[in-house]
Amino acid sequence: MTREQEGSEIVLQLTHGDNNPRNSEGAFATLADGRILFAYSRFYGTGGDDHGFADICVRTADATGRGWSAEDTTLVKNEGGCNVMSVSLLRLLDGRIALFYLVKNGLDDCRLRMRVSADEAASWSNAVCCIPAPGYFVVNNDRVIQLRGGRLVAPASFHRTRKAAPRKDDYSGLDGRGIAIFFLSDDAGATWRESKDWWALPERSGAGLQEPGVVELNDGRLYGYCRTDRGCQYELFSEDGGETWTPPRPASFLSPCSPLSIKRLPATGGLLAVWNDHDPRWGEPVGGIRPHHGRTPLVTAVSRDEGRTWTHHRRVECAPDHGYCYTAIHPLADAVLLAYCCGSYQTGILADSCVRRLSLDWLHGA
Repeated sequence: MTREQEGSEIVLQLTHGDNNPRNSEGAFATLADGRILFAYSRFYGTGGDDHGFADICVRTADATGRGWSAEDTTLVKNEGGCNVMSVSLLRLLDGRIALFYLVKNGLDDCRLRMRVSADEAASWSNAVCCIPAPGYFVVNNDRVIQLRGGRLVAPASFHRTRKAAPRKDDYSGLDGRGIAIFFLSDDAGATWRESKDWWALPERSGAGLQEPGVVELNDGRLYGYCRTDRGCQYELFSEDGGETWTPPRPASFLSPCSPLSIKRLPATGGLLAVWNDHDPRWGEPVGGIRPHHGRTPLVTAVSRDEGRTWTHHRRVECAPDHGYCYTAIHPLADAVLLAYCCGSYQTGILADSCVRRLSLDWLHGA
């Protein structure tokens, strides 16, 4: 094992197969007995596109995150016209576990649902719709957060439809230009409302503000971020718990149109970012190509000053014929679990996923 590999190991591989064209977009939760739950979208049938059929399935691991169950268990059976996907898991302040996922019925109806469990994921409540208005709303996996004061924040990107009742596989019927909007709940998810502000990208763009995420800073502000097609992520801030937001502006994260993920590391107090870093420090991938929208390399960085600067850039993955994206972050006492799509150019980058365990020493290495 090289020094670069020390402290970095793949502990679970979810490879597509017969009647399972895609495994993607997951999230983690730690149960009271120490076991780790990983939920993800398991597609079935022959279609692995975003409108294909999928259930949400789970695997479990021991407290170290190394030993995983060999078989899937279905957590949410498909209850949409297309699928259920893009799961978030969250330990609420009241001790319950919250489960969030998209129910996709078509290109004119994709909205977030929430269920809760009071018995450590043994059973779940009926689903509550978190987005009151109809439409196509994208909420990425591992995105919903709860603030220190108790408010739940679900960052979403709204995409308008271009056609009346567009066919579910006709993406010309969907406007790719996303509008960033945040959905809020102050009663532990019983009821939800829109934020007072929404933002579009303030320049010409084919993507707009897509797949937003948010993290709470130590001073109480919220830091929001969105993927764009402008060569970098865009950032915005809220000083009132997500009700209103500053105008979006370019962030320091150079990237293709692919998602960024940020989470706090309780063991250090700092922030961890994971994204497809297109900073020149990495050079071009072998062969000079960036397939699948340039979703390589996959890089981590840490911040000890609440996101003002980022250091200890480490390359997790880099292959010119693969793509890495839709990362879920789960901090442990001495390590971090990352789950992300890792498929090849030939099979499609969303076809396969893996869980990688990174030690804190590795993350803070040179």
